[in-house]
Amino acid sequence: MGTEGRIYLYPKWLRAWHGLNALGIIVLIFTGINMQYASPDFQLMRFDLAIRFHNIAGVLVAVSYLLFFIGNLVSSNGTFYQIKLKGLRNRLFLQIRYYAYGMFKKEECPFPVSEKRKFNPLQKYSYIAVMYVFVPLVIISGIALLFPELIITEVYGVSGVFLTALLHASVGFLISIFLIVHVYVASVGKSPFKNYRSIITGWHE
Repeated sequence: MGTEGRIYLYPKWLRAWHGLNALGIIVLIFTGINMQYASPDFQLMRFDLAIRFHNIAGVLVAVSYLLFFIGNLVSSNGTFYQIKLKGLRNRLFLQIRYYAYGMFKKEECPFPVSEKRKFNPLQKYSYIAVMYVFVPLVIISGIALLFPELIITEVYGVSGVFLTALLHASVGFLISIFLIVHVYVASVGKSPFKNYRSIITGWHE
């Protein structure tokens, strides 16, 4: 649905999910760094508080992901995540070229936002990887660490808890990198704040 050059891309449920998820991820990163590197010489917050807030934020992210998943099943938003392999290599090349060269030359974006296309190819497949692979992995491994009796005791002579913690931290790191890139890419456009305003109002201009 569009009006006066605007497209309504972000319904209320999606904006609520985005805010809830963003808050949870930021808390997870902050507390996760504190838990990972805590020592007598480095402590962003008390270790027991970091664990408590990390667990609470983990539950928050799990609930927000459930909202996202159900929302994509019952609304048209799920169509933006449909995989189309034909011509994918060429679409990715065009978008990479635009980010690396074209946008600095004021060229038109090869995949502008429309009612049928919310994401460019790089965004789309990055979001698919994060939302349908990385986030489920970090939630499942986080649940396992909350209830370590569920974890296989040993895998090829290596502690199952250690492997689960390693997976959890590694995927969490990848999500952190994605978040940094996501914040930067959201500022790319005619106005650095246009996309941020869109996720608040729901309208893409």
